[in-house]
Amino acid sequence: MRPLRRADFPLLSRWLAEPLVARWWDDDPSPAAVERQYGPSVDGADRTAVYLGVHHGQPFGLVQVYAFADEPESLAELSAICEVPAGALSIDYLVGEPGARGRGLGAAMIAAAVARGFADHPEAHDLLVPVALGNEASWRALRRAGAHWYADGELVPDNPVDPPDHVVHRFTR
Repeated sequence: MRPLRRADFPLLSRWLAEPLVARWWDDDPSPAAVERQYGPSVDGADRTAVYLGVHHGQPFGLVQVYAFADEPESLAELSAICEVPAGALSIDYLVGEPGARGRGLGAAMIAAAVARGFADHPEAHDLLVPVALGNEASWRALRRAGAHWYADGELVPDNPVDPPDHVVHRFTR
């Protein structure tokens, strides 16, 4: 895992346009949108830490680590379906390279991001990850990385075509 750099933005644009990623993320892959979304983190103006998963020197995915305290809307929404412990963190992730899927790389990237998040946030004892119920590959990767089911309920989906059903997985220090 290594920090995202501005030079990675074209790669990230390509990943966000990749059909399986676009299915679940529904983010604008245009260069201007990627700059707006990730530029502040790269510049240090946003506290979200963004990394690329790397295998044998080749980037394959993206993971971002953030504190719920820095995302009050997400905190309020998740608090409606489960307890969000003080200092809790979360992650968002994607495996952008189609050839990297189904090989355990996503779970390894998730585990590395969780370890990094706990190291960078010593006050955090929990990391909660809500995932659309229909995104089975995603929540299976969380379980392979060591997460356990924590809660389920209705949240606003990342992609408006999805139902609101989500599962929340939890990592603990």
